Amino acid sequence: MARLLDDIEYPTDVRKLAVNQLPQLAREIREEVLSVVSEVGGHLASTLGAVELTVALHYVFKTPDDRIVWDTGHQAYAHKLICGRRRRLGTIRQFGGLSGFLSRDESEYDVFGAGHAGTSISAALGMVVAKTLEGSSRKVVAVISDGGLSAGLTFEGLNQAGHLDRDLIVVLNDNEHFIDPRVGAVSSFLSKQFTTGLGVRLQKNLSTLLLNLPSGENLKHVARKLRDSFLGLVTPGFLFESLGFQYVGPIDGHNIAEMVTTLENVKKIDGPTLIHVLTTKGKGYSPAEQDPIKYHSVTPFHVLTGKRKKESGFVPTYTDIFAQALIRLAKENPKVVGITAAMGSGTGIDKLSREIPGRSYDVGIAEQHAVTFAAGMATEGWIPVVAIYSTFLQRGYDEILHDVCLQNLHVVFALDRGGLVGADGPTHHGVFDFAYMRSIPNLVIMAPKDENELQHMLKTATEHDGPISLRYPRGEGWGVPMDSEPRCIEIGKAELLRAGKDIAIVGIGHTVLPALGAAEDLAPLGIDAAVVNARFVKPLDKQLLREILIRVPNVITVEDHATAGGFGSAILEFLAEEGVSGGQIRRLGVPDRFIPHGTQDQLRKLCGFDREAITQAALQMVRLERKRNKEGWERGSA
Repeated sequence: MARLLDDIEYPTDVRKLAVNQLPQLAREIREEVLSVVSEVGGHLASTLGAVELTVALHYVFKTPDDRIVWDTGHQAYAHKLICGRRRRLGTIRQFGGLSGFLSRDESEYDVFGAGHAGTSISAALGMVVAKTLEGSSRKVVAVISDGGLSAGLTFEGLNQAGHLDRDLIVVLNDNEHFIDPRVGAVSSFLSKQFTTGLGVRLQKNLSTLLLNLPSGENLKHVARKLRDSFLGLVTPGFLFESLGFQYVGPIDGHNIAEMVTTLENVKKIDGPTLIHVLTTKGKGYSPAEQDPIKYHSVTPFHVLTGKRKKESGFVPTYTDIFAQALIRLAKENPKVVGITAAMGSGTGIDKLSREIPGRSYDVGIAEQHAVTFAAGMATEGWIPVVAIYSTFLQRGYDEILHDVCLQNLHVVFALDRGGLVGADGPTHHGVFDFAYMRSIPNLVIMAPKDENELQHMLKTATEHDGPISLRYPRGEGWGVPMDSEPRCIEIGKAELLRAGKDIAIVGIGHTVLPALGAAEDLAPLGIDAAVVNARFVKPLDKQLLREILIRVPNVITVEDHATAGGFGSAILEFLAEEGVSGGQIRRLGVPDRFIPHGTQDQLRKLCGFDREAITQAALQMVRLERKRNKEGWERGSA
């Protein structure tokens, strides 16, 4: 039997179908997404839950002229599939393939790129104002999950949208989850115990009663008011209506016919409208429905069993080591607490919450609040460890500066996913934290060379009296032996791992061991390379750097970070302050452009700071320096 999906290239093809054919198309889309993601990995549960919603939106709205703005984008694989990319879906998140998120460079249907939650309403409102100014009649729809409601930016957008009273449609995809289970008062307010059960029944029963009332406009008007007031007690409608939105729902997000009818009606409404849609994350695939956290983002797996095709390695990840060390330190010091922003499982804070209940806090998708919340705790003598991905902590920059560092408070920032993260791509690469933190007074910045040093740095951070950060990469460690006891490292003290006279390779964080490997590769070529584990971006070990610069004419800095404003820039600033000139210095790291998605190894090679690239850069520098010396000697002899 031929699939409907085989004839679907763009939403115009979807709109040729009858409404009663759409459920079959949704089933075929779900099967296709499951087939592809089980082979190549990617985000799964969110997309499976939003398939019918995706089909209904493209069926009712004339995309791409009408705009659909997806929040985050990991729920939009079905959107990609019916928007011209079905034949390329198997390349998703692969080097040179489709992005796992929305990308304006990829398709005209991706009207706003996003990898961080909470942006859709503000962006969509901007489009609404733009279309009003140009006199366009196009419709603009923002699709946001209930998890995204915890972002402050979301409420800033809702607030202005209600004030402007423009024609904005917001679809709230309520599936009861962030990546982890949702938290917070707003999320509790949206709980399905109100909306799915009592609220839905009351709405249907009261609507039926309203239809059966005797004729008479006054009586019907009063009845409508009573219905709306009563439903306001058991559904979230009055929250959004108080912000100036007309509330519609809740409706079944897996009933396409109901959604099509609702969306068609909402198209006719002037002013801001919010449609509350109830969906099941992981819908249609039992393992994902039962454990949507596990199946939020997956590696290749067997569809029948749900098991990974490749088992995890025996080497623990940096996140695992961080969690183990934090639990140990929290047990030793009752003042240590963990804080995260909707990424408990991603950062390891969930392990702390299970091991020591009551000593960790998930604040939702609210990084700004997380930082200032930690600052408040620190004023009372507690030691908050704020574990947030490097890319997400960017959202809390002002709070880091004003609320923590200006007051010199003891807050520990644990930046997971520091450096190039791989398949999630440019929205998630954590390659700017050295730069955005290095200019802030009072802040100490560290990065461990391996997982053993990570536990020592976390111990150091909890003992230090002041703001301090450590960042570490995504994925497995190096498999080095672990010391039995974490110990403190002297603040600002680097480590000379290998002496050498021809060139010094100064690495920071995960680049140190590749630098050491490069030195070993250079030795048979007659090049004696010193290797330094800098440990600290701020403060630098100026004494060790002075000693090396006296003896070694060439220096390479290596970092899994943007070279603009990063660790190498700190070294250049130090050299300028010292008045050092004459030697060569070269910085290796992430160039001044946004880096695409791919594996971490592919991207480090692309950016030119893997082991081979370090070796080649050192070889070129030393050979050039020897050539110059030889030419100078020959000119002197002549």
